[in-house]
Amino acid sequence: MRRFTLSVLASLFAVFLFGLFSTPALLLQRGGRGGAAPQQEGGALSQYPKGGPGEIVGAYEIPDQKWPAWAHPYPKSGYIWGSQGGVFAESPNRIWLANRGELKLPDKVPNNFPGNWGFFNVQAAVVPIASMTNCIVLVDGDGKLIESWTQWDKLFEWGRGPHQIYISPYDPERHVWVVDDMRHVIHKFTHDGKREVQMLGEMDEEGDNDDIKHFRRPTFIDWLPNQSFFVSDGYGNKRVMKFDKDGKFLLKWGSEGTAPGQFNTPHGVAVGSRDHHVFVSDRSNRRIQVFDENGKFLDQWPNVAPHTMIMSADEHVWAYDSISERVVKYDLLGHLEFAFGQFGTRPGYTWAVHQMTADADGNLYMAEVFGGRTQKYHPRKDADPAKIVWGRPLMPMAGGGN
Repeated sequence: MRRFTLSVLASLFAVFLFGLFSTPALLLQRGGRGGAAPQQEGGALSQYPKGGPGEIVGAYEIPDQKWPAWAHPYPKSGYIWGSQGGVFAESPNRIWLANRGELKLPDKVPNNFPGNWGFFNVQAAVVPIASMTNCIVLVDGDGKLIESWTQWDKLFEWGRGPHQIYISPYDPERHVWVVDDMRHVIHKFTHDGKREVQMLGEMDEEGDNDDIKHFRRPTFIDWLPNQSFFVSDGYGNKRVMKFDKDGKFLLKWGSEGTAPGQFNTPHGVAVGSRDHHVFVSDRSNRRIQVFDENGKFLDQWPNVAPHTMIMSADEHVWAYDSISERVVKYDLLGHLEFAFGQFGTRPGYTWAVHQMTADADGNLYMAEVFGGRTQKYHPRKDADPAKIVWGRPLMPMAGGGN
């Protein structure tokens, strides 16, 4: 367990005071990746101007800044959640949260502190982790704690915590999958968290692009109906890997570069259940690439750099674009149909959404890797259903569980 030094605390508190007395306009000038402010780069996104309430939260209500309830008010110990790596909605009343450790608060915190690190105008992802605690948490629809898998916190020590969290929609046992990019592994747990049934890769051992036994900072997973699955791998390697339902390696494709079928930071993968096309976020090349399930290149969609992407129940690709800091909706041919969002730390604004998910009721959840929070968005009663992210239904659980 690592603790802040007094000098780090002092510097953070100074930054906090600066952010406290800064104007909201100054806050919004901060960049989505720590540099210049996010910029729109022509293309279809330019047809969606920023500024109005509808463009900020789309068809949703402004989120409650006190969700999840378990994290608010901030712990009396003086620690709060740090960078939020992932979120997955198993159902409207079971939401999994992946937390990259907890951060030590400054000694003096104002009464209006909402409980997330973005309030200080500092990226949660770059603050030294004070405690690798409560890394995998399950809450109900109101954000109240169901359970925390503290028994597995030890797996994430010396890394930076979980990168993503998932349940396959086709798995009747509903295993919980957790990607750990820094330690180069993917964990597969029983639904109750009592056992780790499989680990892909080898802890702290990385492999190159030709190595089929090791990852090099993997990022995302998604499944076909037969439970074979794809892994984007990732920050280090420049490839996509396919495994069968038992985790046996089947094939891989990709190399570093800008040509079709090459990657520079494959940071997301979403799979169509109808045509089995594989959509890959080629983030640093600022495009989405489309392949068949055997890795044959089919298409590419330019001018988008997703941090995260998902396939909705109605077979649309939804992504969070790191260029514009907005949620975007595509049909399966790459036509941009809708976009909303704006960079910031107020409720409904976002700062580097790292994983997004939705439940069957259309509630949208977004985990912010820089803002240090996970927000829940409720659809408005008068919302256009086409502007709502509908979560893919999960297979009924064997034995009649939740």
